[in-house]
Amino acid sequence: MAETTYGVVLVTAASKPEAEMIARSLISARLAACVTLLPVQSIYTWQDEIEQAEEWQLIIKSKLDRFPDLEAKICELHSYEVPEIIALPIVAGSQPYLQWISQQVTPQ
Repeated sequence: MAETTYGVVLVTAASKPEAEMIARSLISARLAACVTLLPVQSIYTWQDEIEQAEEWQLIIKSKLDRFPDLEAKICELHSYEVPEIIALPIVAGSQPYLQWISQQVTPQ
């Protein structure tokens, strides 16, 4: 069983280049161990209008104690006025994988 010290953070970005830039910045800053990028279709309400957009989903693996810095970095880089930044706890996981996450996101 994993402790809730690990999490997955979900973020959507407007384009693949923006998603890649955010992902690389998070990895370089040791705020994320891994970021998976997927193209997605999103339907949402923005300014009282129903919108539909092609976006890129970032699935960010990190430790939850890094969330404040991770959130700040995403907000600094993101093009959206209100970016999606949602942290979900990992309730179970492979111990070697969780240890690898920990090693990658520990500041040096």
